[in-house]
Amino acid sequence: MDLEIRHLRVVSAVAETGSVTKAAARLGLAQPSLTAQLKRIERSLGGPLFERDRNGARPTPLGEMVLARARVLLPAVRELQEDAVRFANTPAEMPGYRLGATHGPILGGLVERLTAAQPGAPVITRTSWSARELTAQVSAGRLDFVLLGTCGESPPPAADAMSWGVVGTDPVFVLLAEDHPLAGESELELSRLADQRWMAAPGDGCFADCFAAACARAGFVPMSIYETDVPTCLHLVGAGKAVALCQATFQLTSGLVMMPITGAPLRWRHLLGWRSGSFSAGVAPVVAEHARAAHAEAVGRSARYKKWLVANPIFGTFNIPVTEVS
Repeated sequence: MDLEIRHLRVVSAVAETGSVTKAAARLGLAQPSLTAQLKRIERSLGGPLFERDRNGARPTPLGEMVLARARVLLPAVRELQEDAVRFANTPAEMPGYRLGATHGPILGGLVERLTAAQPGAPVITRTSWSARELTAQVSAGRLDFVLLGTCGESPPPAADAMSWGVVGTDPVFVLLAEDHPLAGESELELSRLADQRWMAAPGDGCFADCFAAACARAGFVPMSIYETDVPTCLHLVGAGKAVALCQATFQLTSGLVMMPITGAPLRWRHLLGWRSGSFSAGVAPVVAEHARAAHAEAVGRSARYKKWLVANPIFGTFNIPVTEVS
């Protein structure tokens, strides 16, 4: 008997449910039929894949090896099927886009540009604080592109078969209440904020560690850091209870001011990611061009950032063809 993808699904179902009976129910098969099929699979592979007793089914060493391969092959086959269906049912000039993004300045402008350029193309978005989660979804074929940020030159999350391009790099500024004693400065040494309480958005990268390191270089250990959602962050900053770190493209609300930090000790690199060799890879240059335009527009909306860029031209949008990064 030749091994087929459906056989790997059987093996995976037994392993995931821990029971032949439960696996049969999941797959919509009669339990005797699944048992007979599993025995044929085991014969074709040269030995038992599971130890079965009253407590369920546990993979043998051979079974673990087969499962390791199945965990690679099954998602790849599923992605192939999804890409093939999308390719067959979507005109080449009007692909659909499934976009994932962490919270940043680019997604809204990117959606606006894609829908304007291709009015009939479906665009689906998904956001998360977790860059790793979104990257895994692109790698698994459940999203086409991901927009995320990395601290400084740190690499994007590791995942199979991913390609990345840099859209731009922004400095991290500090957000203060407009009546804060330091709000009238043109820029601030980080050390002048040593006695402040800090706000930061959640995430799964290294930014917290990079911030702590920057504070250490400035000669202090930051007081308590509140990790919370953006509305709560803005409320507490406006109330004078804390200061916050923000991207230089942040759109100010009433009662707040945004200040550059001397020497830009913290920076945020915007990346666009897609799965190598997928249908998305063929349109990645176009999507990247729209992403750069969206970022440039976000930069242009911030008068403080535009003025700061005159003396710091290494920051801002990368107005060159996307270069892949590791």
